[in-house]
Amino acid sequence: MVEFIISKMHDARFMAMMLAAIAVTATVYTLAVPLFSGGGLSKRMKAVASERERIRQRERDRLARSEKVSLRQNPKQVVQRVVDDFNLGKWVGQEAARDQLVMAGYRGQAPYVTFLFFRLVVPVIFFVLTAIYVFFILKSEQTTTVRFGMCVMAAFLGMQAPMLFLKNKISKRQLSIKRAFPDALDLLLICVESGMSIEAAFRRVSVEIGSQSIPLAEEFTLTTAELSYLQDRRMAYENFSKRVGLENIRSVCLALMQSERYGTPLGQTLRVLAQESRDSRMNEAEKKAAALPPKLTVPMIVFFLPVLFVVILGPTGIKVASMQ
Repeated sequence: MVEFIISKMHDARFMAMMLAAIAVTATVYTLAVPLFSGGGLSKRMKAVASERERIRQRERDRLARSEKVSLRQNPKQVVQRVVDDFNLGKWVGQEAARDQLVMAGYRGQAPYVTFLFFRLVVPVIFFVLTAIYVFFILKSEQTTTVRFGMCVMAAFLGMQAPMLFLKNKISKRQLSIKRAFPDALDLLLICVESGMSIEAAFRRVSVEIGSQSIPLAEEFTLTTAELSYLQDRRMAYENFSKRVGLENIRSVCLALMQSERYGTPLGQTLRVLAQESRDSRMNEAEKKAAALPPKLTVPMIVFFLPVLFVVILGPTGIKVASMQ
């Protein structure tokens, strides 16, 4: 059985068929997933409502630790036991990872414990799989030192894999927030100029902006809850800026804090910030459009020109070959 698997892995036709099947499956999955993800907004908003209830209970009677909330669940017992037994909080723990988990949308102690668990487990899995492939499956003439170095490199990549996954989630979440934030600022400006308080304006915008960006609606709702129940309102704006990590939102939060402290008019400030946010989004779109020609050069040389040469010179080559 093992010899059959090894022979199939060295068969070029079989490997090409496997890669083609994987590509087709990934394409079908990519096209089918959006059709079944229509209920994401309601689920996330229910989760945010549960978090708001948790904040209310914590600030009223200090009993939030005994409450089970969907956004802050306790970690699995097996995961918690592994993290405690190996003292992963000391060896592979990172304080910056807590902030990154919050920026990625994972709140509470459970995501951090899970993150530490995977930083231990994934390198071991990568090391074992690479060792099996290098020492038993791959028929290579490399020395044992080189093979062991390959296993160590795979383990290092496995340790960095959770961080790469986290950075990818953060970039996707920030992109969703960045695209919808100018519209959210316009809605916030309309609500403020109509006479609403800042809490009511945030609550109204969170409802309206949910169709464009669920993460932004979630952050607005959490900020509304913190404005209502935290003793220092400035902490709510600072938490909002820290959870998102975008410069535009940091500027808006600074303007809101100055308005709370000095009583400055907020409407004109929000109008200027909304225009700057729109200009920034347009500048980024123009930069991406300007960067397309250099990026398309290599794909055109590699994929388009050979096909073009075959189409143009193919008939001539066939006629010349037939004449000889």
